Amino acid sequence: MKITALIENTTEYKLPVEHGLSLYIETEQHTILFDTGQGDLFAKNAESLGVDLGKVDIAVLSHGHYDHGGGLGTFLNANKKAPVYISRYAFGDYHNGEKYIGLDKSLEESDRIIFTDGITKISDGLTLYSCNEKEKALDLGSFGLTMLKDGRKVPDDFIHEHYLLIEENGRRVLISGCSHKGVVNIQEWFKPDVLIGGFHFSKLPLDSKLESYAKMLNKYNTHYYTCHCTGVEQYKYMKRFMDNLDYISIGKTVTI
Repeated sequence: MKITALIENTTEYKLPVEHGLSLYIETEQHTILFDTGQGDLFAKNAESLGVDLGKVDIAVLSHGHYDHGGGLGTFLNANKKAPVYISRYAFGDYHNGEKYIGLDKSLEESDRIIFTDGITKISDGLTLYSCNEKEKALDLGSFGLTMLKDGRKVPDDFIHEHYLLIEENGRRVLISGCSHKGVVNIQEWFKPDVLIGGFHFSKLPLDSKLESYAKMLNKYNTHYYTCHCTGVEQYKYMKRFMDNLDYISIGKTVTI
């Protein structure tokens, strides 16, 4: 299995970056696009990296925020066949302060979209989980992110987020966009061999609380590849307390 970052906040290569995430995943049976970043940059970077988006046979949007699904229209134009798996809550009204950070609602009626909820088996070894029914041992709140409910803004409960579990050759690889429901909770729910995605720690200070989260994650026999909303400084700080933490940036390919 190979995972290449097309969009991430950073790069070690001479490629443009943006706040967001897009991963190109090659398994033995499928070619998967996981998230699309903010717009068309993921497609431009794909071309620069020799990635043919036309060969993608499955696409997944992790949740309903623009920095993960803003390029949906670009993907639907670049690829004419792949279904796109999206939570049935993903086209809600999501905000950061006064800024709308949701998806382009004009795409909601696309016949390429498959709406999901609960557990959705895509194929053998590919399953999406919303985990909306799970109890959280730790709750970090919404970090000021809101959603419109009954005509008023309330803290985002991230009901629109789901996670892709890939099972191949006896290994379990979990792909998470932002881990809004709490990466420590998600790790406990799945206990995968590998976890790839953002941890949503970028707004946390480099202190004992972040250290405690790092030590909690380090107790598991899991290798982590983090990115995006974890924060570069937070990643460097956590790495002091973790034996199994690496970073994936634009242009980097991880082989599992």
